[in-house]
Amino acid sequence: MKYYIGVDVGTGSVRSALFDSHGNLVTIATEEIKIWTPSADYYEQSSSNIWNAVIHTIKKILLDSEVRKEDIGGIGFDATCSLVVIEENDSPVTVSPSGKAECNIIMWMDHRAVDQTERINSTQHPVLKNTGGQISVEMEPPKLMWIKENLPDTWKTTGNQTRSLCCLTCKWTYPS
Repeated sequence: MKYYIGVDVGTGSVRSALFDSHGNLVTIATEEIKIWTPSADYYEQSSSNIWNAVIHTIKKILLDSEVRKEDIGGIGFDATCSLVVIEENDSPVTVSPSGKAECNIIMWMDHRAVDQTERINSTQHPVLKNTGGQISVEMEPPKLMWIKENLPDTWKTTGNQTRSLCCLTCKWTYPS
């Protein structure tokens, strides 16, 4: 029999579940993930902390169920849409005024980029029609503007323009 793993990376925890080929839940594991709040409306996380939680929960469901990794037919991931900044070698790059390298995620609920959001919306650019005429502070473009304007070393460090397709269509105002 084949088994399937579903991983949900949420705001405060990673949850992994193991299902059999009939869709029955076999077992589930949850691991909390850390959130830093260096200032009001700033919410940051660590991609390393999240990845370690993913690994921990997957190992736990495999150990608890005694299912062999060879019997896994597939794995699916779901995650909140937050901005992760890494170098070309996948090392974390800070997005925090604290300078902590481990704080390399601006979470979806972070509202540090209110000014940038207002400036984007004031352009009334035609691409904004794809988001109801305005962009949200929880979307990626204002967060990137904030990084460019407030953490120029972080902005210059990444060197990689790779983007998630889901993120591109849902949070980047990509024209349809």
